[in-house]
Amino acid sequence: MRQPIPIHYEHSQFVVIDKPAGISFHSETEPGLVVRVEQQLNHQLYPVHRLDKMTSGLVVLAKSVEVARHFQPLFENRDIEKYYLAISTHKPKKKQGWIKGDMAPSRRGSYRLLASKTNPAITQFASCSLAPSERLFLVKPHTGKTHQIRVALKSLGSPIAGDQRYQASDEAALEDRGYLHAFGLRFQLDNQDYAFVCPPSFGTRFLSAAFRLQYQAWQEPWQYF
Repeated sequence: MRQPIPIHYEHSQFVVIDKPAGISFHSETEPGLVVRVEQQLNHQLYPVHRLDKMTSGLVVLAKSVEVARHFQPLFENRDIEKYYLAISTHKPKKKQGWIKGDMAPSRRGSYRLLASKTNPAITQFASCSLAPSERLFLVKPHTGKTHQIRVALKSLGSPIAGDQRYQASDEAALEDRGYLHAFGLRFQLDNQDYAFVCPPSFGTRFLSAAFRLQYQAWQEPWQYF
């Protein structure tokens, strides 16, 4: 029996869910994320943004086409602040700052970061050590490119642990999940301010004492960027 999708917050106009890792938004072989939440709430829903299958965390689903249209320019104009947590088992080339560059398709659906900046992916990050060979990243994407965070961290020499596309296959196979979690959202809708944070609930590395201690310090991520 499938576990219900956690509902983080429900509003008359939208719902914020905590997407589990490993679930696709849509699927041809089984009910996808949106269908499952629709079945739980008995209400048609409209996704206004997406997360990769491996990524867990906060997702907004509108309750009507009209509300979805209100959200669309917020995402297009980067008026919705998004914050992510990621863990890598490799030391980065730098510990904090910016990653900027155009993204180009690579092999088998992957992407790579280029030195050019014609239409760049822009990512801001900070990081800290959790343990030997384990580093936690706080990430704020300023653009919304496909695989942006995954490619950005790989470009630092720190692919996300468990990322079967961008980490070495023998290393990724040892992990119990891909360690990327969308844990913070902040936006304004109809002159009302909203801010949500949600810690990851699955993954050995995300449940360690060192992670929990650092997470407490980052619970208001908008203070850091």
